[in-house]
Amino acid sequence: MTDNLINNGINNGINNGIDHGIDHGTDHRIDTAADQRGHAAGASVRDARGELMVGGIPVSRLADRIGGTPFYAYDRAALSRRAAHWRAAMPERLRLHYAIKANPMPALVQHLRGLTDGFDVASLGELQVALDTGIPADRISFAGPGKTDRELRAAVAAGITLHLESAGELERIAHIGHAMGIRPSVAVRVNPDFELKASGMKMSGGPKPFGVDVEQVPDLLAHLGSLPVGFRGFHIFTGSQNLSAEAIIEAHTGTLALAEQLARQAPAPVTYLNLGGGLGIPYFPGEQPLDLTPIAANLAERIATLGPGLRDAELVMELGRYLVGEAGIYVCRVIDRKVSRGRTYLVTDGGLHQHLAASGNLGQVIRKNFPVIAAARASPVDTRDRVTVVGPLCTPLDLLADQIDLPRCAPGDLIAILQSGAYGYSASPLGFLSHPPPAQALVG
Repeated sequence: MTDNLINNGINNGINNGIDHGIDHGTDHRIDTAADQRGHAAGASVRDARGELMVGGIPVSRLADRIGGTPFYAYDRAALSRRAAHWRAAMPERLRLHYAIKANPMPALVQHLRGLTDGFDVASLGELQVALDTGIPADRISFAGPGKTDRELRAAVAAGITLHLESAGELERIAHIGHAMGIRPSVAVRVNPDFELKASGMKMSGGPKPFGVDVEQVPDLLAHLGSLPVGFRGFHIFTGSQNLSAEAIIEAHTGTLALAEQLARQAPAPVTYLNLGGGLGIPYFPGEQPLDLTPIAANLAERIATLGPGLRDAELVMELGRYLVGEAGIYVCRVIDRKVSRGRTYLVTDGGLHQHLAASGNLGQVIRKNFPVIAAARASPVDTRDRVTVVGPLCTPLDLLADQIDLPRCAPGDLIAILQSGAYGYSASPLGFLSHPPPAQALVG
């Protein structure tokens, strides 16, 4: 597991840095720590003192620059490499959009504007972040059930594409557009009768709050044609966080076939088809990085044989976690080291209130450890300990890593959680127990 992740996975993200944006005047070495349960902690670029480097900066120096711990740090070079990797693999016709919900940090979104072809937003706040980058409005889409009239008015005024989630939402959009004297651009989000198998989070295939059930779409299309809205196409998203190329290929094949069928019933030519995303990243023991080669080959074959209904459509893959997840780390400081009935605890100034996913409370049925490493230690001793890393909150749920092997850490040392670039800061209950929020920095 460790070797595979080093060669293919985690070091494509935050720590793939020896030849990318790292000062070659420093004596770097690769640390390949793994705990006794076979959980790879990843390949970490470190300086001669053994300290983790982030975007070419020692992590303790970065902590001082930011103003202390805890903090999230995102590596520009890692973001750029991931986008370039996707483009090198995928058919040229396919466009890349970033799902801002994965990480809406404004500086990060601004950087991704130059790496992607568009943005997908899921709230008014995310829409403002997207518009602030200066991206053309027609390259922004807005998906999500329960859009408020305030959000719809802002989206119509901005001129972005709204993904329809229901017949009721269509009526509200048409009414708002008419009142504003604007013809809104819309695409129908379809809930197909199939799902993305082996998906970490299934978004289709049964009763869902997302999109319009495929059997209801023909009637919706017929009604849509009578309203003062501009039809663009379809959004068909089946699931997320998938590491099975076979399952993704099956979903893409079904999505394109379904879109061709629906295009024949559309009230206007289809100019836009959002295939969703679903590409995952490895977090846990036994998981392997996703191989894009067979996915891209299948898409190229299917695209080459598209019928007239989709021949001129812009084809979009919308990615969030896959673009940013491996480019981020979360860093916290050891406040106390204590032993309770034979178990050693490292108590830190970070916790579930700042990194809910690492605590196991964001969608995990059986809790598993994120990859966790000792980022900076005062002691050069290489003795390893089995420890449990916790936060400062008065709840047993405040668990960042359970029974992992780390070099001996003491108060003042820094702990880093890798794979933290997506659904970290913004997906956590930052107000819990009134602790201050962590800082965020885009580096490199």
